[in-house]
This record gives sequence, C-alpha cells and structure tokens, in this order.
Amino acid sequence: MNEVIFLVEEAPEGGYTARALGEAIFTEAETLDELRANVREAVECHFDANNRPKIIRLHMVREEVIST
Repeated sequence: MNEVIFLVEEAPEGGYTARALGEAIFTEAETLDELRANVREAVECHFDANNRPKIIRLHMVREEVIST
C-alpha cells in the first residue's frame, strides 16, 4: 500500500474527526495541527514498519448551510 486516505470532517461539538477509507482507523482532535499528529500516530500504530503507507492523504469535507 502506497497511501492511506482519511476523510476529515468538522465535528458537530467542535474539533475534527478523521476516518480512514478502507482501513479501521479513526481519530479526532480539537485543531487541525493536533489532528495531523494524531493521524500520523494512528497510522504508525495500525501498520507495521514494513507495510506502512508512504503517503497519508487528508480529504477535508466542510459543509455550509446558507439560509434564504
């Protein structure tokens, strides 16, 4: 595996969540910098050194509602 992709969303109660696509990895954090560190740590814990992906991709999803 060359890369793992995380779907990043703003949590309703504040902060961010990140869920890996195709892997059982989930983490959360209050800030984006903290989330990046948590994602990196989660990937290191999930994969052994020989199978660890070289690229971690964060796909940010943001929803906005505009009332008319």
